[in-house]
Formats: sequence, structure tokens, C-alpha cells
Amino acid sequence: MKRAIIIGASSGLGMEVSKLLLAEGWNLGIAARRIDALQKIKEISPDQVETAIIDITDADAPQHLIELIDRIGGLDLFFLASGIGKQNTALKVDIEIKTVETNALGFTRMVDTAFNYFSSHHGGHIAVISSIAGTKGLGVAPSYSATKAFQNKYIEALEQLANMRHLPIRFTDIRPGFVDTALLADGSNYPLLMKPEFVARKIMKAIHARRHVVVIDWRYAVLTALWSLIPRYLWRKLKIRNKK
Repeated sequence: MKRAIIIGASSGLGMEVSKLLLAEGWNLGIAARRIDALQKIKEISPDQVETAIIDITDADAPQHLIELIDRIGGLDLFFLASGIGKQNTALKVDIEIKTVETNALGFTRMVDTAFNYFSSHHGGHIAVISSIAGTKGLGVAPSYSATKAFQNKYIEALEQLANMRHLPIRFTDIRPGFVDTALLADGSNYPLLMKPEFVARKIMKAIHARRHVVVIDWRYAVLTALWSLIPRYLWRKLKIRNKK
């Protein structure tokens, strides 16, 4: 029986991926900041699911993760779907700092814990939800795009480190475009909006295929490829924003 832990399973992509893993027969440890929201998943198959409250911004989150691993009897897949982001053209400092605390510090805290567990337990698979927003610095969401770029590079670095240490740890960096989840429930008009169920199926396909990096979907793959070609002196003049 394969075992997976999903951090950020209470809604959005974390919840949808949890449902798909359950359907495939995985044993799950699911975690979020609110235990009540996790019960919907546990009710699907109570014997396959353990729940826990884990806030990735807390210093004791790694210990809670290890405890959850023990409760499900080990770990094959660590899936991190926790993250926050807001448009912040007013550059409110509290929003920027909170985003860094979650998407950079919290991300590092949890991914490193999973990496270190796998390094001493015969390897495993680390999959994370980052974003296409890490492709370029976005003036409409400075901290969000910067922390997503950090996530992209951090996973790339850990993948190299695992190879340097001859560790059988696989990585999948999942970079979706706009997904219709609570993260985007701010009244803005987002183009090319995707349903979470569709994105979750793409994520499962990427995990099974052991993809290193996957951009979801092809339209965003084309878009980010074009973004990458824009020189910095032109990029800084572009006004990229979503209309209310």
C-alpha cells in the first residue's frame, strides 16, 4: 500500500489530488490549518485517511509532519499544496511579509523535513505546487512571484543535492496557471481560468510519469516560454494586471 501526505488538503488542488489518490488506493495523511475542512476527505474512506492540523508557518510544523508520517506507517509521496498570494500594487508590507513567511519560509521548513526523512528512509517523491508566476517578476504581486521563483530554484537545487548525495529522491515542480480556487476569489477577472479537477488530473499524470517540471496547461507553457524571451528592459515597461 502506497502512502502519501498532502499538506494543504482542505481545499483547492490539495483536496482534489487527495481524492484522486484515495481512488487509486493510497493511504493518506492529510493536513491543513483547519481540521473540520479535512473531514470531507476522511469521510470518503475513513480507514485510509489520517488527519492533522499543521500550519507550515509554525516552528513546530516539522514535528507534526513526522508524527503524521508515523501514523500512516511511512511515506512514499510528499505533496505540498499550501501557499498564499495576493495582488498588492499598494505594496502593503504586511501582505508581502506574510507571503514570504508562508511561500518561502514555510515551504522550506516542510520540504526540508520531507527531504531529510526520505534521505534516511530509502527515498521517495517530493511534489510541490509552485506557479507560472515564478517565471518573471510581476509588479502586480511582487512577493508572490518572487517566492514562486524561490520555490522553482529551491526544488532544482534539492534535486541536484539528492544526486550529489546519491539519494533516491524524485522531485516534481508543478507550475499551474490560473486555477479556480479560493486563492483567486478576489473579484478579479482572471484569463484562461482552469477547473481544479482538471488541474488535479494533470498533476496525477505528472507524478506518475515522474516529471521533473510540469506547466499546466499547454496554453500557459506557451505563455511562459514567450515571457522568458522578453528582455528585462522591455519587461519592466509592461503593465500586467487583472481587471476587476
